[in-house]
Formats: sequence, C-alpha cells, structure tokens
Amino acid sequence: MKKTKEPQNVLEKGKKKKRNTIILSTIIAIILLLIIGLIANNYIIVGKNKTINLVINNRNVTENLKTGILIQEGEVYISKEDLGNFFDKYIYEDTENNQIITTYNKKIAEIGYDTNTININGSDKTTYTHAIKQNDITYLPIEELKEVYDIEVSYKEEPKVVIIDSLSKKQEKAVVSSNVSVKSSTKFISKTIDRVKKGQVIYIISENNRYSKVRTENGKIGYIKSSKVTNKVTVREDMQEEKQIEGKVNLIWDYYSQVATAPDRTGTTIDGVNVVSPSFFNINENGELVENIGTRGQTYMDWARENNCKIWPMLQNSGDGMMSVTSRVMNSYQKRKQLIESIINVCIKYKLDGINLDFENMRKEDKDLYSRFIIELEPRMQELGLVLSVDVTAPDGSDTWSLCFDRHVIGDVADYIIFMAYDEYSDSSTEPGTTAGYNWVKLGIEKFVKTEEIEPEKIILAVPFYTRLWTQDESGKITKKEIVSMKDIDSTIPETAERKWDEDLKQNYVEYKEGNDTKKMWIEDEKSLQEKASLITEYKLGGVAAWQKGMETDAVWEIFKKALK
Repeated sequence: MKKTKEPQNVLEKGKKKKRNTIILSTIIAIILLLIIGLIANNYIIVGKNKTINLVINNRNVTENLKTGILIQEGEVYISKEDLGNFFDKYIYEDTENNQIITTYNKKIAEIGYDTNTININGSDKTTYTHAIKQNDITYLPIEELKEVYDIEVSYKEEPKVVIIDSLSKKQEKAVVSSNVSVKSSTKFISKTIDRVKKGQVIYIISENNRYSKVRTENGKIGYIKSSKVTNKVTVREDMQEEKQIEGKVNLIWDYYSQVATAPDRTGTTIDGVNVVSPSFFNINENGELVENIGTRGQTYMDWARENNCKIWPMLQNSGDGMMSVTSRVMNSYQKRKQLIESIINVCIKYKLDGINLDFENMRKEDKDLYSRFIIELEPRMQELGLVLSVDVTAPDGSDTWSLCFDRHVIGDVADYIIFMAYDEYSDSSTEPGTTAGYNWVKLGIEKFVKTEEIEPEKIILAVPFYTRLWTQDESGKITKKEIVSMKDIDSTIPETAERKWDEDLKQNYVEYKEGNDTKKMWIEDEKSLQEKASLITEYKLGGVAAWQKGMETDAVWEIFKKALK
C-alpha cells in the first residue's frame, strides 16, 4: 500500500507551537528569577556577626585584627598588637616598670597591669581597669585610652560591633526620610545588611546623586538611595595641623662652648634666616639637662624675636664620657622621662619655639632606644605647639657616628630630620679629602628619600661654612689638619695657588707646596654652596641649615634666600 506525505503546513504548525512553548517557559523562568531577586533584594539580611566586629572611622577592619576583641565585665579590650596596627605602631612594653607606653599625636601614656591608673603627659588619672594578659597576649582597655588616641568608642552588644571614631576626622550625619534597606552594594540585586526606620540617624561616608555610602548606628556599612537622605549635618571637620614655619626652613646654628656666653647679635640682621639654634643646653655626667643662658642668652632671644626668628636651641650630649652617659639615659624609661620633663620645662620657662637634638657619638646598640626617646618626646612637644628637629649624620660610616641612628623612625616621628652633610673626610680620616663633595651629599639625600623612605619636606640639608687644610710630608703622611672658615680661605691660601674646579665634587681644589710639605684644600665658597643648595629644590627638601654662624661670608645669605624661594 502506498504511504502518503503529511501536509507541509501541519509540520510548520508543530514547530511553531514548540518554539512558542520554549519562549513561554523562558519568560516564566525570567519572571521567577526577577521575583526571587526582588525578594532577596528586599528581605534577605546577612546573618548576625559570629565574632565581635571592629569598625574604625567608617571602615570595618575586623579582617585585619591579629587577635580578637576581648570583652570582660563590660569593658572592651584590644590587644597591644592590634593597637600597634591601628593607632600606635611604636607601642612599647616597658619591662623595667611593668607597663605599656603608648604615644599618639599630642599624648604619651603609661598604663600598668596592677593598678587602676593611667599617666597621660605626666599627670596621673584614675581608671576603672588596667592592662591584662591572657595566653601571653597583652590587652588594653580601649575606653581608658580615649583621651590618648583622641577617639570616641561605643560597643553594640546585639550586633557584636565595636565602633571607634577619631575626633580629629570629619563626620557627617543625617536621618532617613522613610524606612530603607541598607544594601551591600549598588547593584540591582544585592544583600540587605541592615534596615533603618524613618527618622533614624545614619553617618555619611560618601555620596553622589544616586547612592550614599553610609554607616548605620549598628555599625553596618552599605548603600542607600541618596533621595532617602535628609537633614544632613556636619558634626565636625577634619582637624588641620598648623605649621610653625610657612615654606622652607633657613636655620643657623649659633654655637659657643658650654663655658662661654651667648654672642651679642644686637643691631645685626641675618637676611632670610627664620630659625636660630643657639647652644643653650647640654646633658651632664648624670644625664641631666643643664642650661647655659644667663643674661646674654636672654638678650640673644630678644634679638631673635625682634628679627622674626624662631628659637630652636640645641640640646647636645657633647663632652668626655658622654657616650656612656647617653647610653645610661637611653636604656632607662625613667631617665628618658626625666630628661623629657626637663626639656618641656625649659621650653615653657623661656617661651621657646622648639628644640634641636644634637646627640652624636652614640653606641650602635642604643639606636632603637634613642628612637624611643624621640618617640616619647615628640607628643609632649606637639602638645605645646613646639617643633622637634633631630640632627643625624650621613647614612654610612662607623657604628658610633652613623649606624647609631634609625633615620627612618626619626624622620617619621620628628618634625624635621637634619642631614649634617659634612665631614665626608674628617679629622679621623687617614687620607685628605673634601669636607662635603656635591656627589656625596646628593647620594646621602637619595638614601634619605629612597632607602630610608623619609618625606622630602621633613629633611633639612645642613651645609658647612668651613673646610680643612691638609698638610702632607714628603712620604705622603698627613701631619696636620686645620679647620678653616669660609671667610678666612682667601687669606689662608697663597694668591699664586691655582684653583681648579672639580665637576664631580662641584668645588674648587687647590694644592701647593710649603717647603717640603704639600698643602691641599677642597674649597667651600659661594659657588660650591650654591650647587649644594640647588639640591633642596631638586629633591623638594624642607630647607637648609648651616654650621656655624660666624664662619660664613656675607654672600651666602642671598644664595640661600634665592634657593629657598
């Protein structure tokens, strides 16, 4: 029997019906997904915190905690390591006195393990609790450190959140105009992390026309539509630190010995100089601050103020046996504290603008403790609006001359770190050479900026107003080394001696005979200083300093003035 073909239109109708079925199913699936998404978008809330969260300045930092938050008898404790991570990277355990020392901006605090007392900037204050130790971890009560870190702290027990806000940072708050869900992101489908009812307070983190990033009172951080934000108020603005010196520092050291009196500068001016550093202070054999001011010193300060110069006197550890004395002071928190109190007292007594620390020839093993001294001194200086500048040598050389400084820490903590860019070849050198060659100075600056990672604007370049005249006998042995002031160079070397420019050192060099001896000098003059001063502009440094007043020629002040503009 012969088979007959199914009509073509019947086949096409079947295929069309099948396609329609697929399209309808797809549409239904999409609608279902949208419904599920909308439900998730509006009703699914992230579960409660399993551990105590920490929010600092509108950022949840819980993942960065090294140890967990500890709650005991209603007190919130944060570990020493975590406080070091978030607030004070130089937090320190003073094993001598069984206490923790922490510093932050204008405060230094001591808190022990046994007594309910905290000492802040030299004053004792009663507390509700103290530091504790659990499983070899030190915890500190954060509420008792509010004044130190300049913060406010709140603990939300139900969502398990500790919220810390810095009182020096900007804060804006507002209320919501209707019930809103706070989302984890601005995407169409995102989790609801919190709900805020109409009229409740939120804290604004950032905003644009569509969305605002906010923090709820529960410490949850997420997004709501900007149209829901109303009654915005700025609670506080960012605190801005005022600088004592506007622009570059132009400092001159005015040195005189411990037994001499201050120079009489009455009636004179030093064009462009805005800071003077007279040698007012030393430490004695007991590690105590001694002053050398007197009537002449008072007159000197009057002159400085009349000439609009800030006064940052030197505190030196110079003298015989000072290496061991300095070491004893640095190795005791109590001795460091006593010296700091003395510094603060003389600053108040004489209405000083700052202090210049000039500690040299120290033991390499005391490097970190000298840094501790600066860390502990800086908050007390900041409290009074005083400047702390610290002199350091080039980052190379001997243990007691160069390796005794942690330049990175000093540059981080102090207001200024002063690079004493001289004595490339010194009295201890076994061969003659320049006091401060341009290439050596430039290399030192690059080490400060790149290796030690110090902000250039905190670096002051110190240059010499002197050089050395070297004498060698016929065998080449050095028989004499004489320091020669800039102003005396022309009268020291013969007129017939030929001066040759060294392009690497950017100095004139002179060599001549005197009998059987050979005389050598690498000259510091206006041209060599101008070349070194150009590095201040090139590296955007904080200014210039010069050792020492009275050795210079008059022309140097105009050179510095131009270089610092």
